Amino acid sequence: VNEEVFGIWFLIGAALVFFMQCGFAMVEAGFTRAKNAGNIIMKNLMDFCIGTVVFILLGFSLLMAEDYVLGIFGVPNLKIFTDFSGFIENNASSFVFNLVFCATAATIVSGAMAERTKFSAYCVYSAVISLFVYPIEAGWVWNPQGWLYNLGFIDFAGSAAIHTVGGIAALVGAIILGPRIGKYTKDPKTGKTKVHAILGHSIPLGALGVFILWFG
Repeated sequence: VNEEVFGIWFLIGAALVFFMQCGFAMVEAGFTRAKNAGNIIMKNLMDFCIGTVVFILLGFSLLMAEDYVLGIFGVPNLKIFTDFSGFIENNASSFVFNLVFCATAATIVSGAMAERTKFSAYCVYSAVISLFVYPIEAGWVWNPQGWLYNLGFIDFAGSAAIHTVGGIAALVGAIILGPRIGKYTKDPKTGKTKVHAILGHSIPLGALGVFILWFG
């Protein structure tokens, strides 16, 4: 009974985290210009669509496999394909829970690179972070054989494995891409740099998204 209750609680938590995707989409679409709203929403959607496929293929095995190499990464066993019923019986709630967190880590980055990333390039990034980056580093924390887990490391609500990793990836992306075109210009007479506000097209939408993220 305790395991069933724990599994149900896992799935309720997963549903709340999944709902955060709506919050991210609203925040990012509301705080960008109207012409780019469709682009940013599609990027958020692709984080989950692409992330789900690669997480099934390899990501979950790297994260939670029983055969774990030196506390660093799991050995893919592909039981989701070879023993689907057994996999669902033993891993269903854990799989869904980690899947939504994987998508969250990927989505954090899209806002930092909004309005200056090609859609195709973003899809490649989304696949890479969901296939390798998140599963490996999250396994250090949440797999009982992970090296950080065995050092007694405790990650409260994904502060390290999700938010810190997503934030660092976002910072790296923003540094590589630089500011949006027109954000900074130089006055030809004085040589001083001028900062120009690039306003979002819907502050209420962005505010609603912030509320959803807070609630989730």
